[in-house]
Amino acid sequence: MKILKQFTLLVLVAISPFVHSATGVAFIHGTGHQTDALNDYWSSEFVDTVRQGITEPDNYVVINCDFDQYMWEQAAAGCLAQQLSSFISDKQIDSLTMITHSNGGNVVRWLLSNPTWDSRYPNIINVTNRVVALAPSSGGTPLADAVNQGNVFETSLGWLLGYVSNAVKQQQVSWMEHYNNTWLHGTAGRPALSSPFEVVVGSDVDSAIWDGDSYCAGYQYQVALETTQNWLDDCSDGFLECSSQSAAGTVWFTDKQRTAGREPLSHQQSRRACFNLHRLIRDHI
Repeated sequence: MKILKQFTLLVLVAISPFVHSATGVAFIHGTGHQTDALNDYWSSEFVDTVRQGITEPDNYVVINCDFDQYMWEQAAAGCLAQQLSSFISDKQIDSLTMITHSNGGNVVRWLLSNPTWDSRYPNIINVTNRVVALAPSSGGTPLADAVNQGNVFETSLGWLLGYVSNAVKQQQVSWMEHYNNTWLHGTAGRPALSSPFEVVVGSDVDSAIWDGDSYCAGYQYQVALETTQNWLDDCSDGFLECSSQSAAGTVWFTDKQRTAGREPLSHQQSRRACFNLHRLIRDHI
């Protein structure tokens, strides 16, 4: 009996680190100063569907930070680190999936690439299992160049669309090339990121008024993004060229390869429940 008790104790000790562990998912928005990203950026339908892909769906957090700042700023990466650290501690998360969109992918890459920058970073890096990056601006965008260096019309367009900020300066093509070659990991010729950075690429914008698919996530946004495509390659989501989205990590898929009806994902639609995207992510994670 004594031997049995000792054996039982050893088993309990051996498994104890896993008793309170948990999986979790974090939703990390893109450019903008968010205070209610669940409703203003993602939508409940998107978040509530995606989080069903983890074993404990209640273990999720929707990040609200000031991503109008440079990625390394306390209001950006520092805020992200604090909210993730609190979530990991409160829920005892040991396997974290991050869902990012647009410039959120750059802030996440900053955190993953610079473990000595902030004492909170290493623990986050250690528990991160994967990043699903939706239309990340890894290579920047000519639209940021147009807003910051262009003519009056281009600058005014950027202001009207809310694209004048340090974060947009950061996403100029030459600036992102510099960051990718120095501070950030995951691009060609640079060290790999510590966790998979899996990219969904948006390749086009549909805004035909007679096409019901053009209304997913707001018809007015598709019209605006169709306009901004004039500054971009044919393969773009209206804000980012496909080459920029695929510059870091590995491409999981390009929209039409897997979306319902082989529909493209505009930059607005790639953060919403459009064309089965939310279910594809749910099943993937």
